[in-house]
Formats: sequence, structure tokens, C-alpha cells
Amino acid sequence: MQKTYGKTFREYLIITLGTAIIASAVYFFMMPSHLSVGSISGLAIVLSNFIPLPVSMIALAFNAALLVVGFIFLGRDFGAKTVYTSILLPLFLRVLEVAFPNAQSISGDALLDTICYVFVVSIGQAILFVRNASSGGLDIVAKMMNKYLRIELGKAVSLSGMLVALSSGLIYDGKTVILSVLGTYLCGIVLDNFLFGMNIKKRVCIISPKLEEIKNFILTNLHSGATIYEAIGAYNGERRQEIITIVDKNEYAQLMRFLSQTDPTAFITVYTVSEISCQPKR
Repeated sequence: MQKTYGKTFREYLIITLGTAIIASAVYFFMMPSHLSVGSISGLAIVLSNFIPLPVSMIALAFNAALLVVGFIFLGRDFGAKTVYTSILLPLFLRVLEVAFPNAQSISGDALLDTICYVFVVSIGQAILFVRNASSGGLDIVAKMMNKYLRIELGKAVSLSGMLVALSSGLIYDGKTVILSVLGTYLCGIVLDNFLFGMNIKKRVCIISPKLEEIKNFILTNLHSGATIYEAIGAYNGERRQEIITIVDKNEYAQLMRFLSQTDPTAFITVYTVSEISCQPKR
């Protein structure tokens, strides 16, 4: 039970960090340069020019409406985490509004602000998506497109945010609109790259006479699964067993250290795996 609580606490701590990163990107890079890079926060910035409410309150109202959709179509786990981030993000924005009133552009250049925003916000989004969460708003729409239309998350983020980016034309000049559209498009590309890097795993295939020791290490120490196949040498027809396992970066390092100590002559092949899918039995 303690392990479960510890894991949950760690998970929500990471989600909190991801949300804080997104809030910082919005407040320090998006808002000072009047960007409307596709997000609810961007839409809130545009609407704040017509509605006498702070950006944080407008964003909270839109997020609340989309949360209901998230619970219905994306499940309770995703919904619960997104409720947490959707409440937390406006709170972080409000704290920043109070702590740094009338914040000005750090770089003094809208293009640099766009580039900085894209990279910083994509880090935060990737952290949340990997934990089956989102910052709410259009990220919920993007997650639905990913789930039901099988569109990559980065592309889904770009598509769902493009209309919001174009809405900046209602109040800002052509340069701002172009930067908002380009920023929205780049967000999708950078996000996909960050997600690919975070999800990457290694498929390790091993042929060794010490198969039993290797299998026990994978099952007991790495707490990972493995599959054993019979391999037949093409040259001499010799039959040997090959063990195959899929591990993350940390487990891969541990496994390779163990193999170098246990059987330095083991025949090993390694493949990069970016996606794993397993449909439950019915």
C-alpha cells in the first residue's frame, strides 16, 4: 500500500512540475509578446481584450467545459489528472500575475519569444502526456484526436490549435498572426520529438549459454518480461535458445552491465522501439 501511495505521490509531483513549466512558458513568453499559439491560454489572451476578466479566469472557464468531455471520452484516470492540472495551471498563472505584475518580454523580440515558448511548453506537455495527463483545454481535444483518429499527438496539438492561432488576427497585426501560426505548427513537431525521446525503449535479443542466469536477472532484478525462442544456426544447424526483452533506458544500462560481467561473449542485438501496443483479450 505504501508503495502505491509513494508512486502516486511521485506521479503527481511530476505532473505538478510539468504544469509549472507550461504556466511559465505562457506567462513569460506567450503573454508579453501577445502570441496566440494554439492553446486555451492563447485564446484567453485574445478574449481578454473583449471580456473584462484576467487571462487566468477565462482559461479556467474554458478548461472546466472541456474537462467534462475528457472524463466522458478519455477515461477517469486521464480525467482526474487533467482536473488537477486544469485547476493548477490557472492558479500558477495567477501566482505569476501577482509575483511578476506587468511582466515584459524577456528577450524583447517576438520571434525569440515564440521559439522559447515552443521549446519550454513542449517539455511541459510531453511530461504530462507521458503520465496520461494534459494541461486541459485543447490538449484534451488533441488527446481525443490521438485516441480515436490515431493522429500523432504533436500533429493533433497543431491541428486543434490552428484556429486559435488564427484568432489572433482579430486584435493583433499580421506579424503576430504569422508568429502564432508558425508557433502552433512548431509546437507539434517539437512535442512529437520530446515524446519520442521519452517513450523510446530497447528490444534486446541475447544468445548465451548462461540463459538461465540472464532470464532470472531480467525477471527478478529488472522486473521486466522476456520471451524465449529457439534459434537455429544457418551454417551448422546448431539449435540454441534466444531470449528477447524490451526495457527502458535505465533497465537497458543495468542489463548491459550485467551481461558484460556474466557473459562477455554473449551474442547481443539491440533495436530501438518507440511504440508498444497490446490489446486486452476478450
